[in-house]
Amino acid sequence: MTSFDDLLSNVPVAQIADKLGVDEATATTAINAAIPVLLGGFQAQAGNPDVGLNLEGEVANQPHGLLDGGVDINQVDTENGNQIVDQTFGTEKNTVISALGNVGGGNAQDLMAKLLPMLAPIVLAYLGKKAMGGGGAATGGEAAASGGGGIGDILGSLLGGATGGKGGGGLGDILGKAVGQNAGNVLGNVLGGLLGKK
Repeated sequence: MTSFDDLLSNVPVAQIADKLGVDEATATTAINAAIPVLLGGFQAQAGNPDVGLNLEGEVANQPHGLLDGGVDINQVDTENGNQIVDQTFGTEKNTVISALGNVGGGNAQDLMAKLLPMLAPIVLAYLGKKAMGGGGAATGGEAAASGGGGIGDILGSLLGGATGGKGGGGLGDILGKAVGQNAGNVLGNVLGGLLGKK
């Protein structure tokens, strides 16, 4: 199982589908598209605290017990999730939601606007778990705090898993596979812009 599949296994699809008022297949499609975009946004922010999101700080702030025994969506702080999404994507947030909203046809922008704040705390809690020894990359807080190892490495391996293997054409390629080529190109440009702000 790749780290990406491991991360997906922590997401309570049935509860999220229930909250969003959609069937599980729709929720799964939306989650599979949204998580690589969140990971890409977090990677753009890793080690780059003056852009907006203090990634290590947010990872440290997530309740460590969130993933224990399966995530209960009612314990996820979506208000905090909203702030994380705002800080991650900044002025591009609506572009991201709009591009994701075209996944699977139809207009799922409202769905994505509600989904991203649910997923962001789960993904950050997972990163924290990996950094604390679940992935063995970080020693204490120092590797995570440096931004170069730790969280950045974990994100890299998760994004590698999202493509079904290493290699490929970078973030745009990952997003193209996750959300379809047109939306992937839009999101690749947005995240490329965020990465370029270092």
